[in-house]
Amino acid sequence: METRRTFLQKSSALTIGAALWPSLGFKPLSLEKNLGVQLYTFRKDMLSDPEGTLEKIAALGIKKIESAGSEKGYYYGMKPEKINQVCTDLGMQLVSGHVQLDDDFSSTIADAAASGQDYLICSSLPSWGQNQDNYKRVAEQFNAAGEACKKMGIKFGYHNHEYEFDSENGKVLYDLLMEETDPNLVYMELDLGWVIAAGKDPIDYFNRYSGRFPLWHLKDMDLLKKESTEFGKGGLNIPEMWLQQEKSGVDHIFIEQEEYHSTPWESMQHNMRFMEAL
Repeated sequence: METRRTFLQKSSALTIGAALWPSLGFKPLSLEKNLGVQLYTFRKDMLSDPEGTLEKIAALGIKKIESAGSEKGYYYGMKPEKINQVCTDLGMQLVSGHVQLDDDFSSTIADAAASGQDYLICSSLPSWGQNQDNYKRVAEQFNAAGEACKKMGIKFGYHNHEYEFDSENGKVLYDLLMEETDPNLVYMELDLGWVIAAGKDPIDYFNRYSGRFPLWHLKDMDLLKKESTEFGKGGLNIPEMWLQQEKSGVDHIFIEQEEYHSTPWESMQHNMRFMEAL
């Protein structure tokens, strides 16, 4: 049953969206796509005006948010409870956040629980070394982090870049990470763009590790520059990827635009129209 509070929250989000759509030149995405966005896409805007930026994101029809580290912390200067409330009032959900696996990780878990998010995603390797020994050590750290998160009702995961697909002695290091981590403790967020930039095929990973990827970064890539580009302009076959959701086990798909020709808003306008046409 819809309570008065939820009704007012939905009404507020719709009012904000209706006011912003004409000025931004957007129409909201059909909600059945239920796409999210990685806030690194709007990193400068989030630092200067986090609440106003979240209002503009809500106006795009975005329902799910993934945060990223910033100069003002993981929540852009806001308390965990505050960003949770802002998102809720706008009809959005803070689902996930990119963090570091470091000495403050216990506090990071506690903040994530306070923010109401479901996932903590390690955004880079906690130790460097492009060799099997390091990746085995990292897998142990990830399993331990997954245990700690599970006790707080949070799911721990890892987001790849390109370098994890290097090989040592014929062994792809990302494959080793997949094999050495407990799938009940470590959830993978596959960045589709970086997979193809590394010369690999995301569908191959969906086939070999079916159900292991509850989160995606949906990102097209200019394979010459190895930079993200707007949807349909790079090497990722997005329509084909879209058909692989069940096999991969994905629940949350976050658009991420790291580079853009003009502004992140214009790039997102292009991306959303592309997705609308699928």
